Amino acid sequence: MLNDSSPAVHSPHTHWVALAGRCEPLGPARDRVRSVLANVVPCVDDAVLVVSELVGNAVQHTTAGPDCLTIEIDGDQVVVAVHDPEPDDGRVHLSGTVADPLAESGRGLWLVQTLARRWYVETTAVGKAVVAVLPRGKTAVSRAAGS
Repeated sequence: MLNDSSPAVHSPHTHWVALAGRCEPLGPARDRVRSVLANVVPCVDDAVLVVSELVGNAVQHTTAGPDCLTIEIDGDQVVVAVHDPEPDDGRVHLSGTVADPLAESGRGLWLVQTLARRWYVETTAVGKAVVAVLPRGKTAVSRAAGS
């Protein structure tokens, strides 16, 4: 699906932004999500938060940091993926214990799991991608409220 070994070729609904070598990749990643999804889907804020967590994890837990971000609008869902050049060694996983809501770290993947329909790690030709699939429709807050 999102094996991005050649990011120059995209479907019309897939957007890509390079993050490699940036001192602060979070800003460009958030900006790209907002610009791609604005006026297209109501889940923009959910997608921005998910991407922020995934990029932040790549910055904190990989040597090279994130390589790129892909955003795909696919029917009733939005698929975001943060790619990095390190192999999937099984370290990207949800903790077995519930995250402390007052902790300064350790809640990122819990947030991703809450906001996304599903998330997973995918091996790519150049490393891995952490992928989150969000519903294109209602935001997490409106889904939780049952509206």
